[in-house]
Order: sequence, then C-alpha cells, then structure tokens
Amino acid sequence: MLGVIVIGAIAGGIASFIVPGRTPGGIIGGIVVGILGGLLMGLLFGANPSGFIGSVVIGVIGAVVILYALRFITGRRSAA
Repeated sequence: MLGVIVIGAIAGGIASFIVPGRTPGGIIGGIVVGILGGLLMGLLFGANPSGFIGSVVIGVIGAVVILYALRFITGRRSAA
C-alpha cells in the first residue's frame, strides 16, 4: 500500500509538471491522480510493468490523460 502511494505521488508530481496549470486538490490530488492514472492504464491496456521505473512511467502516462480530461471537463477558468 505504501509503495502504491509513493509511486502515485511520483507519477502525479511528474504529470503535474507536464500538464500546464494547477493540479486539482494540490499534493493529495496529485497522489490520487497518479494512482488513478496507473490503474487506468492497467485496466485499459493490460499494462502490468515490472519494476519501479515501469510503474512510474505507466502512472505518469495515465495521470497526464486524467489531468487533461479534468481540464477538458471543468473548462478553462479565467483569473479575475
């Protein structure tokens, strides 16, 4: 469980740097997005990487997809 959280945190952090804008939920949101990203990629493509680096890469790809989907759903908010 702790390993999943650590890998999710790393994946979510890297995805936050790739996708412009703020990550919803801050640090906790980044961890959740990273964990969900890994699960998304695993379920959609049957990606079951072995090792730490493979898990982080899969998590980052999935987290980037989720972050872009969140941006699309919530729309662009103007700073007033």
